[in-house]
Amino acid sequence: MAREWSIASAVNELTAAFEAAGLDTPRLDARILVGHAVQLEPSLLFAHGERILTDPEYTLVRDFAARRGQREPVSRITGHRGFWDLDFALTPDTLDPRPDTETVVSAVLARRLMFISPRVLDLGTGTGCILLAVLQGWPAASGVGVDLNPGAVAAAAANAERLGFARRAAFRQGNWCDGLDERFDVIVSNPPYISDAEMATLAPEVGRFDPHLALAGGADGLAAYRAVIPAAWSQLNQMGRVFLEIGAGQAPAVTQLLRAAGFSGIGEYKDLAGIVRCLEAVKA
Repeated sequence: MAREWSIASAVNELTAAFEAAGLDTPRLDARILVGHAVQLEPSLLFAHGERILTDPEYTLVRDFAARRGQREPVSRITGHRGFWDLDFALTPDTLDPRPDTETVVSAVLARRLMFISPRVLDLGTGTGCILLAVLQGWPAASGVGVDLNPGAVAAAAANAERLGFARRAAFRQGNWCDGLDERFDVIVSNPPYISDAEMATLAPEVGRFDPHLALAGGADGLAAYRAVIPAAWSQLNQMGRVFLEIGAGQAPAVTQLLRAAGFSGIGEYKDLAGIVRCLEAVKA
């Protein structure tokens, strides 16, 4: 029989342990993990603070605390990440979606009036978060997500089914645009863009738990763009648009690659931190 531990005391003890471990958001992490263990939304924990955990709940909380103490992200522990008001299931094969990536979705949806029933291609789809968020905000759109990792393709397809987009979104395994025989109006991509030198400096939550394939961008972080940009040019309809997530400080180099491929009308979109996070370009 586990010791008696109330919901409130569990949250407090996990918060103290996470503070001692130097985690950035100790109380938030504690509330999410305890809530996940007892199957309550974090906002409801206060109202149930005196409830004593069952033995299985106690075991879960201790397990979650140990995993978070080893720097496993909360989203990996719960298996879910909220993105653009949608809930995405994560697997070891998928990148954990970041709020910065919502900049890409916002940029695409700002162009909704330019296309009637657009076809959207998502290169390196991962969980499918960019494509499915675009489809949520653009009911007339449909699209295809491509990923080199078959596990990511399966995860994206499962997310599409669970979220109600299975009829508008298809997913396939492939190396960027290889084997595609369709042209698209919009192409989106969050390719790997971490340079070799930066890979060694990533936080443990990223470097140890996100798939290497979704992070590593080669010696200068631009290897994927050198493949994606010409492929996007070939796969876009005339006047089609490409939207690329980029890393901090990469805008000049990626802009040069876009112009060299023939793209014009290049626009920049900043994330909430004021960093240029997305580039848009037109095949004109």
